[in-house]
Amino acid sequence: MMILLLLLVVLMSGCFNKGEESQDTENTNGKQDNLEEKDPIQTDDNTFPLTGEQTHEAVDHRIVGVMVNNHPAARPQSGLSEADIVFEILAEGSTTRFLALFQSEQPDVVGPVRSAREYYFELTKGMGGLYVYHGAADVVQSIIDSRDIDYLNGSIYDNDGRLFKRESFRQAPHNSYLQFGAVYDVAESKGYGIDLATDTLPFIDESTDIDGDDATRMVVMYQGKDEQTGVEYIYNEQSDVYERYENQEQTVELHSELPIEIDNVFVVETSHEVIDEQGRRAIDIDSGGNAYLLQKGHVQAVEWTNDNGQIIPMKDGEPVGFTPGKTWVNFVPTNPGLEQSVKIWNGEKEG
Repeated sequence: MMILLLLLVVLMSGCFNKGEESQDTENTNGKQDNLEEKDPIQTDDNTFPLTGEQTHEAVDHRIVGVMVNNHPAARPQSGLSEADIVFEILAEGSTTRFLALFQSEQPDVVGPVRSAREYYFELTKGMGGLYVYHGAADVVQSIIDSRDIDYLNGSIYDNDGRLFKRESFRQAPHNSYLQFGAVYDVAESKGYGIDLATDTLPFIDESTDIDGDDATRMVVMYQGKDEQTGVEYIYNEQSDVYERYENQEQTVELHSELPIEIDNVFVVETSHEVIDEQGRRAIDIDSGGNAYLLQKGHVQAVEWTNDNGQIIPMKDGEPVGFTPGKTWVNFVPTNPGLEQSVKIWNGEKEG
């Protein structure tokens, strides 16, 4: 009897331990499953089309092109540091205006926002973007309507507190700011698509050696401007980007004072024509021509072309890739021309 009792105790103990091990294994597997669900492996398998940068996020939202004021009374601006591409083109006189394209980053506020021009909304349409501006001459607005441009006009939403806000620290017309967080909702309410609608620009690998001559400084001299008052790009060797200046003042964000940092500076030459008494211009964004491309402290003489709406650099009939990151595109008139409008320095010496 004693032997039988001892055998029974041993058997029961073994079953009990086996049950504990089984339960522990189930708990461990359960915890592992939960960890996998909460912390999935993320891979950079998507690319932002305007910057060439990789992301694990879905890249499916539409580009937004915003008209940004560059009058001296509108500086410094808000939101430019988060734009993927900025087109800088003459408006009236010697004052330029910006078309800032946003897609990989979405700032809280952009502005001040100014009125529409034909070449800006055609550039936006070519990139598949939604065009945002504040006001337009009757003839310009009629063109926008006739060409099926998807747009949000600040004159309609003026100071509504949702899409546009007038700020008291500046005077009109330099005080209208886009509240970017409302853009997609308002666009969708107008029946516009808000999904991605553009191809990826040509890009090079980050490790690729850049062709061209050394270029530590470039000045773009628009009508009536000189080396001191023009638009200036200075290469920051430590951060490997170009920083922008105008009238010898660095271009920064209004509130944070963060500098505008640019990976590609693309200066293109094209025809400009004054078309009315107000000094408005017609500018050729289609025919292509001579250009300079600055990247990582080097400059290349290239050509530009409009490839299905995208302004890209070309050399020997092949696209020249942008460096992944932010791009600034300056349009200069064929009269006086690229060589007369642009000066480039190699170190302390003019190139």
